Amino acid sequence: MSKILVTGGCGMIGSNLVKRLVKEGHDVSIIDNLWRGKLEYLNDESGKPVIDIDSRFFNIDLSDGHADIDKIVNDNEYVIHLADIVAGIDYVFGNQGGLFRQNNLINTNLFASVRRAGKERIKGLIYVGTACSYPLTRQNSLDVVPLREDELFPALPESAYGWSKLMGQLEIGYLEKETGIPCCTLQFHNVYGSPCDFGERSQVIPALIRKAINYPNEEFIVWGSGKQGRAFLHVNDVVEALVRALDKGWGHGWIQIGPSVCTSIAEIAETVVKISGKDIKPFFDTTKPEGDKARSADYSKAKEILGWEPSVSLEDGLRQQYKWVENEIAKSNKQ
Repeated sequence: MSKILVTGGCGMIGSNLVKRLVKEGHDVSIIDNLWRGKLEYLNDESGKPVIDIDSRFFNIDLSDGHADIDKIVNDNEYVIHLADIVAGIDYVFGNQGGLFRQNNLINTNLFASVRRAGKERIKGLIYVGTACSYPLTRQNSLDVVPLREDELFPALPESAYGWSKLMGQLEIGYLEKETGIPCCTLQFHNVYGSPCDFGERSQVIPALIRKAINYPNEEFIVWGSGKQGRAFLHVNDVVEALVRALDKGWGHGWIQIGPSVCTSIAEIAETVVKISGKDIKPFFDTTKPEGDKARSADYSKAKEILGWEPSVSLEDGLRQQYKWVENEIAKSNKQ
């Protein structure tokens, strides 16, 4: 058993990871300001939280540099840093300055506490990066060649979000060299699954699922041309990568986590419509931003070091998420 701190532990990735770690016998603590995460996401099938909320959950905004962060970090052996500010593409491109500043503060405040704790206390730090940090020049064509880790520099992310996450990767690299604390950076591609935010700040898959469920009361509008594509990654595969990184990920720099297949947003929309069973014709709003053209992952490093590769098929994952969002909307309508 290890004592593990998960920042952002009430979000989609964090809540699933916490449940897995608790199931494996670890003593887990959480820092989360509940900007997008929810405490109810930590509940097991009986409706009870999998950790002691009173003693193991800390409602803290890491960007504020809260005085209790040092104490919480010192009480743990491993830190898995998931917390950041991110939402749908409209939010990301509409709040770039504030998002950049907050993510840098979140990272540097947490890393400063880890530094102060030192390698005598902290056995390992895992940081979660993003494929958005890769150069725009490698993501501005529909002719997709899977991204490799050695292409991260020279840096040219498209968004402030990608830049902020890249700054975190640089800082954790300096921290590892200067303190000797084992570190690992996993760069995630586009993660989907449940539980999730499916409201106005949601990302593309939960937004399309919500629109399909609410149709015809809500229009089924797809942002952009639909030609843009991403390497979609189910949250279960993400959790598997994180658990394996705790065992095997130390000292290997950054490791990309995502499938080698690029799926267009139009294909996602078509699959969601198919799952809905409704007669829906998607409307593609080309006045809306669509971000990078396309990307996918060369995950050979993850396979070699972690023994990891994607296991959840896209349609199976979309069906699972559709059912979850449908149930949540039904519960909301009854209230």
